[in-house]
Amino acid sequence: MDSAQIWHRYCDWLYYHPGLEFYLDISRIRFTPEQAGALQPRFAQAFAAMRALEAGAIANPDENRQVGHYWLRAPELAPTAELTQAIQGCIEQIETFTEKIHHGMIPATGGGRFTELLCVGIGGSALGPQFVAEALAPQQPPLNIHFIDNTDPDGIDRVLARLVGKLGQTLVIITSKSGGTPEPRNGLVEVEQAYRKAGIPFAAHTVAITSPGSKLEAQARQGGWLEVFPIFDWVGGRTSETSAVGLLPAALQGIDIRALLTGAATMDEATRVPEVKQNPAALLALAWYIAGQGQGRKDMVVLPYKDRLLLFSRYLQQLVMESLGKSHDLKGNRVEQGIAVYGNKGSTDQHAYVQQLRDGINNFFVTFIEVLQDRDEGIPSPFVEPQVTSGDYLSGLLQGTRQALYENGRDSITVTIPRVDARSVGGLIALYERAVGLYASLININAYHQPGVEAGKKAASAVLELQRQVIEVVRIHAGSLTLVQLAEKVGSQERIETLYFILRHLHANGREIQLIGDPARPLELEIQVRPA
Repeated sequence: MDSAQIWHRYCDWLYYHPGLEFYLDISRIRFTPEQAGALQPRFAQAFAAMRALEAGAIANPDENRQVGHYWLRAPELAPTAELTQAIQGCIEQIETFTEKIHHGMIPATGGGRFTELLCVGIGGSALGPQFVAEALAPQQPPLNIHFIDNTDPDGIDRVLARLVGKLGQTLVIITSKSGGTPEPRNGLVEVEQAYRKAGIPFAAHTVAITSPGSKLEAQARQGGWLEVFPIFDWVGGRTSETSAVGLLPAALQGIDIRALLTGAATMDEATRVPEVKQNPAALLALAWYIAGQGQGRKDMVVLPYKDRLLLFSRYLQQLVMESLGKSHDLKGNRVEQGIAVYGNKGSTDQHAYVQQLRDGINNFFVTFIEVLQDRDEGIPSPFVEPQVTSGDYLSGLLQGTRQALYENGRDSITVTIPRVDARSVGGLIALYERAVGLYASLININAYHQPGVEAGKKAASAVLELQRQVIEVVRIHAGSLTLVQLAEKVGSQERIETLYFILRHLHANGREIQLIGDPARPLELEIQVRPA
């Protein structure tokens, strides 16, 4: 294809939204009009399924749940007046609480206003807020944000170390839909202990974001926490950024949440159009389907050419991979679907893995995220060369990489936004949420459950139960045990490797059990109670 044909194809497939000043180009995904046409019946079904979802149908059949994250930015579209009022009430609750915090009407026990914000969550309860904080928080926010998003003790210690002397001015958000997820529960216990050691009342610094009726809500209300915000049953973690999960920390940082919601709602409107070429989410789903032959055979490499969008690829990892990575379709057929997502940022990647993208295995397609505005409005850029700025270099590197990849048979998509602001970020979030939903319909899977995640949680619980048994057996046994003997006593001969890993971890952390002998010979180790 010569340059004139490439340009004609670009013009033919370019999507532009004037309200959001948003461009989408899928012309550098190699597909034919016939391939696009062959998918029209599937898209018709996908559009119909999306209309039913937004009308309140049970779109998550495995969990018998509605899927309503689109209602969060258009409450008037919720299927009942009660839901509309609940959504509007939550937004007003967030704004009222934020105003009280910002103006010192809810004071910090350490004196004056809160200056720090500590968010404790996992998965979608952290990835969305982290992405939005990195992208949109002002240089000097009303509250500086920190995250505990794992159950790694060292990671927790490092975050709390940054808050030494500041806990009295720190507002804590505990986010857990069920209230029983181990990671945020563990974070809660550790943070509460830090407050206790510092002699600071934990409840006077803490709010919960959780499902009505959950264990966490009961704990917060009984403990006299500052406030409880709802996570609705019909909102999944990976699509919760426009719920209280994302809006509360954003508002507390001084981010315009109404603009974020408006951007998402505007994109939602655009992605409801039942015509592929006029619907940016459908265009993305089309590109994904053809690039990966409908089976996710190529990875999605996300390259935002803007530092503030660094975390967008991490955010999309969960949204795309947790939604689309499924073993069975809706008819019960084994399909093993999914699209692997990774990325960093341009032009950092010019000096990292773009070499492989250009010359190595062709098992991917790239999504370039272009931001037209180099700096905040009114800030001039100096010339680093005659008539060339740093931003010109960034733009040139994006265009050059896009062209170099295409010339070597590597496909790409380009998403262009005018600037990184709340409206544009809200639009990006809504675009990818809808694209995931439409693509899931094309391949006939349930995008709204996560059985693989639940399987991992169950397996982890079984390991911890076995650990409790191991500790009890070793405590009551006089003398030493071998690994084989221990396995027999706990009745888990088939899990001897797991037993060994448990023992090694307990030994390394100075717990009740110690291992004596050569670590390279696990079966010869002596297992004993550690002397007091």
